[in-house]
Amino acid sequence: MSAQTRSSSWPLIARERELSAFEAVWNSRHCRGVMIYGPAGVGKTRLAEECVARAVRGGWNAKKIKATSAAASIPLSALSSIIPNSVDMSDPVKVFSATARGLAEANQRWIVWIDDLHFLDATSAVLLRQLINSGVIRVVGTLRTTEKVSEAVAMLTSGDAIHRIDVSLLNEHQVDAVLHAALGQPVGRSTLRTLYQASGGNLLFLRELILGAEQDRTLVHHGEIYDLSVASPTATPELSELIEKRLSTVDRAGREVLELMSLVEPLALADAESLTCTQVLAQMETNGLIHVITSGRRTALSLAHPLYGEVLRSSLSAEHRGGILLQQVERIMQYGAKRWGDVVQIAILRLSATGTADPFVLTQAARLACHAHDYSQVITLLGAVPDSKKTTEARLMMGIAYRGIGSFDKADTALAEIDLQAVKEADVLAVVALRTINLFWTGRKVIEAFHVNKGARPFICSDEGIEALDINAASMEVLAGRLKRGNEVLQRLDSKKVESALDVNTCLYGLGMKTIGLALAGEVESAIEAGQQAHTVHKSLDRRAFMPHPSTQLTHLSMALAEAGRLSEAHVVAQQACADLQGETIASMLAEGQLGRISLLRGHLFEARRAFAESAVIARTVGSGALKQSLSGIAAAAVTLSDLDGAEAALSEMERTVGDGYLAGKEINIGRSHWLVAVGRREEAKNLLVEEAEQAKIAGYVSTEAWILTDLARLGWPEQAAGRLEELAENHQGRLIAARFRLACALMNNDPLQLASSSVELQEIGAELLAAEAAMAASAAFRAEGDLRAANAVSRKAIPYRSIYRRARTPLLSAAQESLALTRREQEIAQLAASGLSSQEIANQLTISVRTINNHLQGIYKKLGITNRQQLMQVFRENP
Repeated sequence: MSAQTRSSSWPLIARERELSAFEAVWNSRHCRGVMIYGPAGVGKTRLAEECVARAVRGGWNAKKIKATSAAASIPLSALSSIIPNSVDMSDPVKVFSATARGLAEANQRWIVWIDDLHFLDATSAVLLRQLINSGVIRVVGTLRTTEKVSEAVAMLTSGDAIHRIDVSLLNEHQVDAVLHAALGQPVGRSTLRTLYQASGGNLLFLRELILGAEQDRTLVHHGEIYDLSVASPTATPELSELIEKRLSTVDRAGREVLELMSLVEPLALADAESLTCTQVLAQMETNGLIHVITSGRRTALSLAHPLYGEVLRSSLSAEHRGGILLQQVERIMQYGAKRWGDVVQIAILRLSATGTADPFVLTQAARLACHAHDYSQVITLLGAVPDSKKTTEARLMMGIAYRGIGSFDKADTALAEIDLQAVKEADVLAVVALRTINLFWTGRKVIEAFHVNKGARPFICSDEGIEALDINAASMEVLAGRLKRGNEVLQRLDSKKVESALDVNTCLYGLGMKTIGLALAGEVESAIEAGQQAHTVHKSLDRRAFMPHPSTQLTHLSMALAEAGRLSEAHVVAQQACADLQGETIASMLAEGQLGRISLLRGHLFEARRAFAESAVIARTVGSGALKQSLSGIAAAAVTLSDLDGAEAALSEMERTVGDGYLAGKEINIGRSHWLVAVGRREEAKNLLVEEAEQAKIAGYVSTEAWILTDLARLGWPEQAAGRLEELAENHQGRLIAARFRLACALMNNDPLQLASSSVELQEIGAELLAAEAAMAASAAFRAEGDLRAANAVSRKAIPYRSIYRRARTPLLSAAQESLALTRREQEIAQLAASGLSSQEIANQLTISVRTINNHLQGIYKKLGITNRQQLMQVFRENP
């Protein structure tokens, strides 16, 4: 469903707190009105509409008034809809008496709600205040915080009986919720950040940006999520007109400041004051056009919304824009241009104004942008440097930048232009590291990546350089099905060796793969230690490295934490990696995939599905083999959420995807096996899982094998999983693998005590869906033995995480839920009893005997594992 057709519901998605505040004060008998304050565009009117609608549903009658600046000059014109036609408007006393009498005669409770109350004329405000004081009406009003109000309006909106609700700009989480509701599916993480930053949390701006993206077809649906196909959204003509109207409130000098800020931001206060006076700047801040930024002793200005800059820039001709930029160059030079940053800024400004600048300075500026991971800026700066002036460092940075934005063919072209015979050994290693990473992670060119690494050996003379090539090869081997050989090389790599290495980047890459290799091999405690060290050393060497953000190491660390059974901690670390790595194409893809994997382990299915979808979008773009893992994860989450169509779509795409994923193709059939069970093809599912577990065993991927064997057990074949899981648990570290073994044993034995104990253990490590399955399987096993007391006790303990399995459908949960399901009559009686009605009252309402009601209640208590009505009420509060 389009954003346009759903737009009316947007403000309410993120306004439950404000609506709750309204209901709380409105139900007070002392309340005489509610005033809703906020800046323009935050959804005050829509919130007021819903507040009034809720009051009307509670028995109130409403009359709406729209105050306007044009009507403000005519006394009482805004109140024409509530003033009787025959009254003498020249006599205020008669006007009040007639209006009050007309409203009172209807013998109803009246709300008068006024949109843009700050425009209300003084006479109308006084009359409303009199009506409020006499108890004839209550008032709901909206006011813009940036507007001045008359003394009469100030009196109307003040007092203990008039309550104030402030509506603020949306935060990023609220924008996410609004977009999800408006579009019907979530947006990608990078798109969310782009829209949040572009809109500034302003609901009106957000809505117009989405409408504009829909109209120009830059909002692309990828099956699971929406993403923008452009770097920044474009304002609709309606939004541009609205913004231009706001900007037009400043004088010519103020406009010049705004135009300069649209090109140079943040702008030093001294530069702004060279164009206009302090009073004008202060008024611009008050009107919400600019922000003042103070950092130490420096004060700068920025535009209040990024869209202001877009609208301002679109109004400038190329000649005018160039003139503004060159004038700014002159200002900086007048100050002396003493700082290196000034020299860089001059080069960037001249480049923007004239298309040329000093190549040396542009290269230096590109270096700063590269370390800030601003890859688009790097490409812009170095693109202006003639090929004859491009240094090896410049070409390396071009390769880094193109890789960062996902243009891997261009990255490889830039790197291939470097003559390995003509550069230092360290540069050869840097080129090889970049090229092999690009080839390995994109287009499934794994063999070519190994060839590039091997082909560099003739250009390397030192033992240290050869060791770097070995580390690079080992890093790829870890994920290419040669885990043991890769781990043997990477074990020799530590943080001290990295700090003194000839090639820091290869070693940082190797540290990350060391963490992954140890986690895959089941040496999780060593993997955690390696991951923590890798993150620390990467941060300390970030200025020397062209490898992506240090948080790439957090992605690997999160996997190690998860395999150790520290799932909650792993989840936090993975989320941090995803937040930090937006814009780092491959690193972001892997971080999202790892977050999906951890969320699936925890049983957080919606988050898992979204994260896998984020990873899949990037993997499709770059042709990565990781796409198969992402699609498998989507299918697994979708099946468990009973969305078989979504699962089939993901699996169908997976079949069309050429080549294996990384991890030598492992973990790509988890989703398919769940789907096969769901559609009744159980034997196929079992064979698929058995085969994939054997492949993981051959590759040495302990964590993958354990996951597959756990699914084999929980989908119905624990006897084929328990023995091998016992071997893995005995020989490898971590609470997760041990908990998996004990779950499989409990399922194989159908031992209720073992299952109950397993549920507690799984809950402790954060595997909530598995914990719910174990608890419900324990309850069913106790029930089969005739021990209803124990069965009820276990199912009762499962209530705290019932929110997990109420939405999930797995073989274990489905069987248990069927045995515990209340009949339609039991559900009806339970709801009435939970609402506080006595057995006699329920009997009267349903026209059956009290004895029958009590018999039903006893059966309900047994099924739910409770003993009285108080506990029944608690169950319904927790599970509405």
